[in-house]
Amino acid sequence: MNYVELLGRIVADIKVAVSLATIVPVGPAKSLHDGEIAQASWALPVAGLLVGLPGAVVYAIAHRVGLPAEPAAVLALAATVLVTGAIHEDGLADTLDGLGGGKSRDSRLEIMRDSRIGTYGACALVISITLRWSALATIAEPAAVATALLMAHAAARAALPVFMWLIPPARPDGLSAGAGQPSPQSAIMAVSLGILCLVIGLGPGKAIMGLILLSIGALIWGVIATRQIGGQTGDILGALEQAGEIAILLMAAASV
Repeated sequence: MNYVELLGRIVADIKVAVSLATIVPVGPAKSLHDGEIAQASWALPVAGLLVGLPGAVVYAIAHRVGLPAEPAAVLALAATVLVTGAIHEDGLADTLDGLGGGKSRDSRLEIMRDSRIGTYGACALVISITLRWSALATIAEPAAVATALLMAHAAARAALPVFMWLIPPARPDGLSAGAGQPSPQSAIMAVSLGILCLVIGLGPGKAIMGLILLSIGALIWGVIATRQIGGQTGDILGALEQAGEIAILLMAAASV
């Protein structure tokens, strides 16, 4: 493969990742077939950077016009939710509804496919939004908020390919099953990009702490998902992203 072909493949993978993680109309570079989403999964941290960027810009504008940190943080979060179409928030709510309300594996999966939100899901969304909002408001300074948003969205998505590689799909259909299993190379590349973002944003020492925290969280979540529904789904991945995003933002807030 020459450099032109390699560059074309990289751009195509990034387009696929962005089209999966956001509502930005870049569209995949070509019609997707089995395994192509898994192949492009290494680029999910790059898509995460593109999600965090609008939040950072909105926060900076809000700060510039004199808004306090609290409402500015709300607007920044709203920007990231809009650019993703709330896909990960939806996954978090569906997952908690299913795991909290289902009595068997099949009933949990059925509830997770129901688009209606229940008590568990509503509570999970309130907690997720409140924790992220309070973390950004605590950080306050626009440049630091921008760094926190960018690294949180990138690092949280860096965990997804590894999780998909290690934990099999819970059912033969659905988004996760259709995506395929990422290769070890894709998983390692995604993690490397996530670590790089953490090192840049937090420094080497705290980046290691962040990596350990994300790893422990993903391990626990993997055990829960396997025991409760027999594997992972798109909703499980969305909930994992939300947990990782929260963890990194809280770490950044604690460093202020």
